[in-house]
Amino acid sequence: MMEKAVATEKKISSGFIYFFGSFGGILFGYDIGVMTGALPFLQTDWGLQNNATITGWITSAVMLGAIFGGAIAGQLSDKMGRRKMILLSALIFMAGSLLSAISPHDGQFYLIAVRVFLGLAVGASSALVPAYMSEMAPAKMRGRLTGINQTMIVSGMLLSYVMDFVLKDLPENWAWRSMLGLAALPALILFFGVLKLPESPRFLVKNGRPDDARRVLSYIRENDTEIDDELEQIQDTASQEKKISKSTSWATVFSSKYRYLAIAGIGVAAFQQFQGANAIFYYIPLIVEKATGTAANSALMWPIIQGIILVIGSLVFLGIADKFKRRTLLILGGTVMGLSFLLPTAIKFLVPNASPLLIVFFLSIYVAAYSFTWAPLTWVLIGEVFPLAIRGRASGAASSANWVGSFAVGLLFPIMTASMPQDAVFAIFGVICLLGVWFIHSRVPETKGRSLEDIEEENINK
Repeated sequence: MMEKAVATEKKISSGFIYFFGSFGGILFGYDIGVMTGALPFLQTDWGLQNNATITGWITSAVMLGAIFGGAIAGQLSDKMGRRKMILLSALIFMAGSLLSAISPHDGQFYLIAVRVFLGLAVGASSALVPAYMSEMAPAKMRGRLTGINQTMIVSGMLLSYVMDFVLKDLPENWAWRSMLGLAALPALILFFGVLKLPESPRFLVKNGRPDDARRVLSYIRENDTEIDDELEQIQDTASQEKKISKSTSWATVFSSKYRYLAIAGIGVAAFQQFQGANAIFYYIPLIVEKATGTAANSALMWPIIQGIILVIGSLVFLGIADKFKRRTLLILGGTVMGLSFLLPTAIKFLVPNASPLLIVFFLSIYVAAYSFTWAPLTWVLIGEVFPLAIRGRASGAASSANWVGSFAVGLLFPIMTASMPQDAVFAIFGVICLLGVWFIHSRVPETKGRSLEDIEEENINK
């Protein structure tokens, strides 16, 4: 019976494993992007056009849940396994999507609560998918597979924008409900796909199952020598982590020995969100409406344009990821992003009658620069900059800082634009982008092409 099961498992191709291992990124992207098109219809249906606070809470509730989802999933996956936690996340995705679709009329607090629940799955996906992929992929493919995860996320966002556009002619009450509820379909696909996935070899080794780990490696490695070498490396790393975990605490993360690298990684994660990217991704129809006077529910082509730019940018990153230094790309991207936010304000001051679509043009430039620099490189750098002794806790802190920034931008942007000119709000984000450039230049070490040990030795006690 066991031989038959093994033979069946061996039919699983590495392509199938990597595809469904990263498919959670599709759902992650769909659920953070779908409200972009659903919100204008929801506002009209529930009369929320002048209620910026509720609008902000409904939009950002997913990110609030994600703050906790990532932390909880990371800890539970060490006990239950990556695969089981991804399955659980798929179920939460399905339930949260369907519960959102059947929200009672004017049930603002119900919808906020359900979207916080849905955010648990979004946060879990953001933590589980990269971990599973990095533990399944051979070392030579890890950088590229990080980029594939980003491509999945932005493809999910683009899918949500396309579905929003397709469903826009439905009655407003049905339109936003259909947009939110359709996320259950890819969640169902994810669930059945992950049912066939093997568990991570690293998790199996840490839980005393080296024979099972060897069998899983045999599905995705080319020869016995490669399998033996990697299994030995996994066992050595697991042994080191077990020893280190006994003497490591949160105080260790910010001790003088590790403070420089901890601040570098957590700071990059925070800057990625506080630079304002999600203000565009969540609110672009409302941004266009405020700039041009065109109704937001008829401006749903703009999110699709932004989504296409994001997907193209993620593919560009796959081609250049290992050809340029991390710091060079982050400084270049941050500078372009900052100027894209600041120039519309300067042009409006100099040319008061300039086209209102000018700001949308510059936002597209921002998205293009963000898509192949800060969007993917933040997570590449986080995976490289933290020393082994603090990697688990510091990575968790970086993820939480990132989601806190996402939540704050999603909540505060509509409130800020209700109380001050829209171009002034973007100018604030522009200044934050340039502060991010300064941070990269002064506080973040170069990590490309260097071993984790070299980075640690050079920068500890700096």
